[in-house]
Amino acid sequence: MNQPLRTLGVAPNTWTVSEATADLTRPPVTPQPITLPTETKTLRLDLLKSAILVIDMQNDFCHPDGWLAHIGVDVTPARDPINPLKTLLPELRAAKVPIIWVNWGNRPDLLNISPGLLHVYNPTGEGIGLGDRLPKRDAKVLIKDSWAAAVVDELEQKSEDIRLDKYRMSGFWDTPLDSILRNLGKTTLFFAGVNIDQCVMATLQDANFLGYDCILVKDCAATTSPDYCFKATIYNVNQCFGFVTDSGSIIKAIKSR
Repeated sequence: MNQPLRTLGVAPNTWTVSEATADLTRPPVTPQPITLPTETKTLRLDLLKSAILVIDMQNDFCHPDGWLAHIGVDVTPARDPINPLKTLLPELRAAKVPIIWVNWGNRPDLLNISPGLLHVYNPTGEGIGLGDRLPKRDAKVLIKDSWAAAVVDELEQKSEDIRLDKYRMSGFWDTPLDSILRNLGKTTLFFAGVNIDQCVMATLQDANFLGYDCILVKDCAATTSPDYCFKATIYNVNQCFGFVTDSGSIIKAIKSR
């Protein structure tokens, strides 16, 4: 009598097993290729092997009551990706491309945060830094589950989206991001969010070092740094780490399948 097989794992990285056997072949998936123009080359890629990382689109970085605004930074540029993302993300969801929200969300006790990290935005130790309360919202700066660390209201998060917290500029450092992507069979990554020259770039570089195909979506990424930082990031991605495109090109490629 044949024993029933049961599935173990997350598709497409699954086995089927019984008491006597384990099938490691993994079920085949049908590719969903698109042709995508970028600033340097025309790419042919598989949507089923793709995901988008939306990095740090959070109140502390993008809201006028958030942390950066409190310490005197003009957060207007950090809000520029909101509208393009509101258009792009539903198209990617419809194409079954996972949306992965990579947000800075520290432990409340800050046990994994070094003095060097605390020093970046509170160099005297007298200001409002990581874990301190914002006067306008009474929310703790970049603490997991606080208003300060939440994604801005304008960007809708769906139940099928994936969320993870990071504690450094790179979303891969000391997080499960790499394991999640490999379990899902994702090899091509789109990058969006803020700041393009800091957390977005650090995450993209680490992705490149880990062997992922990297595509920066330039109108869905921004920075509160000087404009030359944005330009240098675009140059370096094109030169060393991957490709640069825009949300309109992605949407057109999806619709042209």
